[in-house]
Amino acid sequence: MIAVENQAVVSENAIPKEASDEFTVPESNAFGQSFRDYEGSVRLSIVENCYRLHHINQTYDFVKRTREEYAKLNKAEMSIWEAIELLDDFVDESDPDLDEPQIQHMLQTAEAIRKDYPNEDWLHLTALIHDVGKVLYFPQFGSLPQWAVVGDTFIVGCAYDKSIVYRKYLEENPDYNSPAYNTKLGVYSEGCGLENVLLTWGHDDYMYLVLKASETTLPPAALFIIRYHSLHPMHLEGGYQYLMNDEDRENLKWSKLFCKYDLYSKSKVHIDVEKVKPYYESLIKKYFPEKIRW
Repeated sequence: MIAVENQAVVSENAIPKEASDEFTVPESNAFGQSFRDYEGSVRLSIVENCYRLHHINQTYDFVKRTREEYAKLNKAEMSIWEAIELLDDFVDESDPDLDEPQIQHMLQTAEAIRKDYPNEDWLHLTALIHDVGKVLYFPQFGSLPQWAVVGDTFIVGCAYDKSIVYRKYLEENPDYNSPAYNTKLGVYSEGCGLENVLLTWGHDDYMYLVLKASETTLPPAALFIIRYHSLHPMHLEGGYQYLMNDEDRENLKWSKLFCKYDLYSKSKVHIDVEKVKPYYESLIKKYFPEKIRW
């Protein structure tokens, strides 16, 4: 992970033993249904089709090629808040729990964490920006289809984890029967570190690349959260332990904490953007240059 002068320090005593006991998971989602219900969601047809296309098309070669292209960061130069505002009318087709504009989801996540962890301002900002990479959908950033922008991620280049949602569609992915990619380790080595693996391409990895090049002073845990926050086979099922190194395991504590707020703070109750904007703009000014490359 990159080291940056004046990088924020994570409070040693910020996380209770088992991540966070503060946040209580609601009994139902914004539609009055169970969270992450991929069989009975009111958005089932939209969600399943998005994942079908995602699983079929996210090959190792596609990910490698697309990541190399977007790593050039030649799409735009703008502030973090300018990018956030682009998501005011973007709705994530992979989400079974919410059909609200993405800016609301990001603020709901940030405000929920801010309430429980008032002294960890870097975490508030990380929550706010965690989905900003979904600007990939817009013309200025390449107009990528949603299957190349949103959704749970998984590691490509090795055998698919058993817990991946809609896993049946992976059988149509060209990598499924490839001897180079369908073994436990595939192209990787045990304990190689998650920094050295490729994830399905989307907003997570894109925003990670943007942050790495931005000279942000957010701590390494923030960048870990951004890149891996949709890697739910790891968060929810304990997958990919054999690829992790010690730094990954340390940062995973923060990522698992964040995951809880990201998944379960979704609501139809909107945050007043103008009311909270000054606070988050102050954090952006604290941790980022005025303009960054995208």
